[in-house]
Amino acid sequence: LFLKIPLLHVEVYKTATTTEDMSWWCCIPKSKKGENPYSHGVSGIPPEKNIRLFSYSELRSATENFNRSNKIGRGGFGTVYKGTIRNGRDVAVKVLSAESRQGVREFLTEIDVITNVKHPNLVELIGCCVEGNNRILVYEYLENSSLDRALLGSNSEPANFTWSIRSAICIGIAKGLAYLHEEIASPIVHRDIKASNILLDKLYNPKIGDFGLAKLFPDNITHISTRVAGTTGYLAPEYAWHGQLTKRADIYSFGVLVLEIVSGKSSSRSLLADDKILLEKAWELHEVGKLKELVDSEMGDYPEEEVLRYIKTALFCTQAAAARRPSMPQVVTMLSKPIRINERELTAPGYIHDYNGTVSKATNSSNSRFKHSASDTSDMFSTVVPPTVSEISPR
Repeated sequence: LFLKIPLLHVEVYKTATTTEDMSWWCCIPKSKKGENPYSHGVSGIPPEKNIRLFSYSELRSATENFNRSNKIGRGGFGTVYKGTIRNGRDVAVKVLSAESRQGVREFLTEIDVITNVKHPNLVELIGCCVEGNNRILVYEYLENSSLDRALLGSNSEPANFTWSIRSAICIGIAKGLAYLHEEIASPIVHRDIKASNILLDKLYNPKIGDFGLAKLFPDNITHISTRVAGTTGYLAPEYAWHGQLTKRADIYSFGVLVLEIVSGKSSSRSLLADDKILLEKAWELHEVGKLKELVDSEMGDYPEEEVLRYIKTALFCTQAAAARRPSMPQVVTMLSKPIRINERELTAPGYIHDYNGTVSKATNSSNSRFKHSASDTSDMFSTVVPPTVSEISPR
C-alpha cells in the first residue's frame, strides 16, 4: 500500500506510478483499522513532510543484508553501503551506528533540512528508515566516490584530475556553499566541509554531502556557540577555540579544501620534508613568492595565472580574522572570473595544531602585517573586497 500524504487528507492510489511520483512517496507499516498512522507523525516526522520512508527489510534486501562487499565508506556517524532499491536505482545507504553522536533529534533535523534544500552541488536525500532503533539515511549514489579517495587516497590517480576537472570541482563546491549560506530562507552552516564529504558523480561534478552536522540559523542570531564538531585539519580558529559557528567557519574549511585540490596533498598530514601542515606551507611559499611549488606535479599542464589565483583565493578564505574572509558568493566570483587579487590586503591564516587530542592556540605568521583584533576588522572588511577583487577585461 502506498499513500500519498497531503497536508489535510489521505488519498489511496492503486494505479501504476511514474518514477517522479515515486521519488517522495512513503512506505509505511500497516495500521489498525480506522486508525490514521500519521495522526501523530511517524517517529516524530509530521505528516506534511515530503519524506520517503523505507522499511528496514527493504534496505536490508537492497544491500544484500548490509554485506561487507557493498560497504563504500565509514564516517563518524556510521557505515555507508551501496544498494539497489526496488525500482532498480542505485543508492548509498548510511546506517547510523548505535554509538553515533548523532541522535534521533539530529537525525530528523538532517532529514528535514536536506529534503527541502536542493541544488546541483548538494547530495540528494532520497529517503530514510526510522523503524525501531534503526536510523538510516538513503542518498543518491555517486559513481566516483569521495574526493579524498579519488584524489588524495593511496590508490588515487591524480593524473586523471586535470586542471579543468579540479577547477570545476572547486567552483561547484563554492556554488553549493554559496547556496547554503545565501540563497535559502534559513541559511545553513555545514560545519564539516572536508574532502571526504565531497562526492563526485560519473562526470566528476562535485556534491556536498553529510548534513548531519548542519545547523539552521535563526534570523536573529549571527553565530551559534555549540560543541565543536568537524575535522581538526579544516577547523577555523574561532570555531576550535570558542565554538563560535558562523558561515565564515565553512569558508575557512573551503579554503583548506582548495589547497588540497590544487596540491593533491591532504591537510591532515604533515608535509614530510619540513613537518609543516599544508596551510602553513602554502603561506610560507606565498611570503617568498614561490606558490608554484605547491601545485601538484601530477596534474600536467595548467594555466599558471589561474591556478595561482585559486591558491590566493584559498589564502583569503583562511585568514585568521574571520571578518576578513570573503563571502561564498564573492569566492565564486574570485574563482570563476579572470580577476586580479590585491595581495597587499591578504593577512596571515590561523593554524590549529592538534597535540594528543587537545587543540592549542592558533598561531599567526610572525611576518604578518595584520595586527588588529577580530573585533576591529568588521568595518575594515567591507572595504577589503572591492579593492581586493577587481575585474580585468578578457583579452
